[in-house]
Amino acid sequence: MDPKVINLLGFAGSLRQKSYNRALLRNCLELLPPDTTLEIFELEGIPLFNQDIESVVHQTVIEFKQKIKAADALLIVTPEYNYSVPGVLKNAIDWASRPSGNNSFQGKNAAIMSVSTGMLGGSRAQYHLRQSLVYLDMRPLNKPEVFVTFAAQKFDEQGKFTDESGRELIRVLLKTLVDRVRPAGSNP
Repeated sequence: MDPKVINLLGFAGSLRQKSYNRALLRNCLELLPPDTTLEIFELEGIPLFNQDIESVVHQTVIEFKQKIKAADALLIVTPEYNYSVPGVLKNAIDWASRPSGNNSFQGKNAAIMSVSTGMLGGSRAQYHLRQSLVYLDMRPLNKPEVFVTFAAQKFDEQGKFTDESGRELIRVLLKTLVDRVRPAGSNP
């Protein structure tokens, strides 16, 4: 791998095929700063976490943990369910942070975005997610905050995010994340 290239790993806390959150994550592929890659990991197939079986790790969990460890930083996109993060995202986080002493998230920088069909844009989910990230000893970006509101008005039929001010804010978020992890003196 080119040491100047920053490799991001992105995942969305939704399994729904036409999820706005998954669509927003895919849109990030065209909003990346120079010399940056984004690999999207689908959380589909991660079994329900059960501490009784955490020593018999499922292949999807092994792959997820390896990709987290290999990434320079993470991009997490989450919907809001019942004022919090969806179970699929929490479940994936639980698997990737276990067993005790094998936390794949340790020291990772991360950016968070959320999408909602309502007027709060998933803000409550982001705040709950931030609590987990702090416990996991991650380094979440504080600003800019990206909350996409009224999603049905901001995506076209093909899933393209059409809100130009929102696209610019995401560019800033991604650049801020990349600048945080890029070695000093190696800006393109």
